[in-house]
Amino acid sequence: MCLSEFTSQKLPLLVKGGASSSFMVVAGHEDICRYFTKESESVVVSVEYCLAPENRFPAQLNDCLAATTHFLETAEDYGVDSGRVIVAGDSAGGQLAALVCQSLVSRPELAKVCAQILIYPGLQAVDFNLPSYQQNRAVPILFRKRAAFYTLQYMNGDASFLEEVLEGYHVPEYRKQQYRKWLCADKIPIQFKARGYKPPVPVSCVNEVYEAVKGLSVPDGSPLLVEDAVLRQLPKTCLVTCEYDVLRDDGLLYKKRLEDNKVPVTWYHIANGFHGILSFFDKGWLTFPSGKKGMDNIVSFIKSL
Repeated sequence: MCLSEFTSQKLPLLVKGGASSSFMVVAGHEDICRYFTKESESVVVSVEYCLAPENRFPAQLNDCLAATTHFLETAEDYGVDSGRVIVAGDSAGGQLAALVCQSLVSRPELAKVCAQILIYPGLQAVDFNLPSYQQNRAVPILFRKRAAFYTLQYMNGDASFLEEVLEGYHVPEYRKQQYRKWLCADKIPIQFKARGYKPPVPVSCVNEVYEAVKGLSVPDGSPLLVEDAVLRQLPKTCLVTCEYDVLRDDGLLYKKRLEDNKVPVTWYHIANGFHGILSFFDKGWLTFPSGKKGMDNIVSFIKSL
């Protein structure tokens, strides 16, 4: 997966029960959006937000928030119910979908989002040594080093201090202590450590690294690190994870946080899946049955709302 693909994951807005299907989709996700529209009888709007590294975070979030807010305010113009809007995204788009839903908590004048669908989302940039990062460090299509590289490009505009970030030199001790209750390998079920996990050797923060990339260790861009007061106001959630994905544990940890805050979570884990597998649900000889099953599980969730 090249940089442009990772940083351009689109944020679909799925509107349940629209009178007809309409599309504002981007080529990379058109097949997925069309499938969701047809199978769930929903309107799908796909947001083409600005890309990194030319545009740094939060430019992408601002684009998605603007599009979502506009749609919620004008839903009737499209013949849909503003109270039936679902925010969804995969990979980097999953992070943006989660951040959009968190941001909308403070917008009571808007219709409340009906649900969020987070498909193998990246939800934190503090710990690149969780079990899934270790186990799947060399599994295509998203390697561990590539994930950190893309994150730095996305958040910082360049990949300086890549090796230092991988080892954890960018996180101050007080931040580690603050996040330990949410972001810790101990919070991950034991079965997901069966393929081997070695707790990393603790390292001390290097101030130069922290100052250069401090946006990585604050909650603004990491949905997993937001306070409970925000989480408990989030809508029903569909969360998809894949066993052979460095981002698997981000999803597992967020699932636990949502459930701890009484947010209903429907979880689909693709036991033999890899990052991006849903994009291969209908690719001829490159089709993966697990990708198709994952798509159908999401459709079932949409129909259940």
